[in-house]
Amino acid sequence: MKQLIRVERICLIGHLISMAFGLAGMLWVMPHPEVLALIPSGQTLFRWSMAGGGVVYILLGTAAVAIYAYRTLGVRLWLAFMLPAVFISLGSELLGTSTGFPFGNYSYLSGLGYKIAGLVPFTIPLSWFYLGLASYLLARFGLTNLAARRSANLGWLGHIGAVVIGALLLTSWDFVLDPAMSQTALPFWYWHQPGAFFGMPYQNFVGWMGTGVVFMTVAAVLWGKQVPQLQTTQLNLPLVVYLGNFTFAAVMSIGAGFWIPLLLGLLLGVAPAVLCWQWGQTALTADSSVGAIDSVTEAVSPIDDSVERLAA
Repeated sequence: MKQLIRVERICLIGHLISMAFGLAGMLWVMPHPEVLALIPSGQTLFRWSMAGGGVVYILLGTAAVAIYAYRTLGVRLWLAFMLPAVFISLGSELLGTSTGFPFGNYSYLSGLGYKIAGLVPFTIPLSWFYLGLASYLLARFGLTNLAARRSANLGWLGHIGAVVIGALLLTSWDFVLDPAMSQTALPFWYWHQPGAFFGMPYQNFVGWMGTGVVFMTVAAVLWGKQVPQLQTTQLNLPLVVYLGNFTFAAVMSIGAGFWIPLLLGLLLGVAPAVLCWQWGQTALTADSSVGAIDSVTEAVSPIDDSVERLAA
């Protein structure tokens, strides 16, 4: 298990570093190519980065989250989320790039790897999986721990709330990512009919929300009630993955001057994600305090009994 944790951390760190290098390439090197002359093998490194950087950071993120899910949830629950997320999102993307439904009329360019059916890069459904799972875990366990504070279980309304909040976190990331990434100097996709929201059609976000709700609902049904309770520290990786990817999108938006999408993302994505994580922290802290009090009480009880016997 220690080896798995080590590999998971390496993948997570590599994921975050590769996103940072990608940002540097798109926002700093591309506008100022003269800096490549100051870097050893700068031209070669830049070509490699632009050719495969997007693929690498998605694969590393997928690996980190997959290992994490295997460790904390087990094989069955991991696959019960990953398979619906990958195949349902792939179906939505293939439908979208073929017909314009449910996201709008768009096409993928090169830069994200081999295209399935010549339409959708294979890395796209993987990104739906790892961001989707991070979002859903924050929502589900945040609400579960909040309910536990009130000595209640997460009922069917709570499960619906977890799916809706999880899908909202996922969609809020796209609020910030999509406008900037489709209009950068090196775009990865483009819109045949630009929309009113900074070049995005509003339909795109409805499609994102709907796709997230569908595969998270399927996963929640498959999970049932056989889900282990995650400890406080076990919610850290989902939060780091979410905030890391949001930061990547935020920097891209700032570089493009898109402030309204960034503010919406902070309000509807980052704030709920951190709040759900904090609910888990508070609930588990409260549980630990109660446990500590019970332990002290158990330790003191024999002493009280001895004192009473002596007094008698």
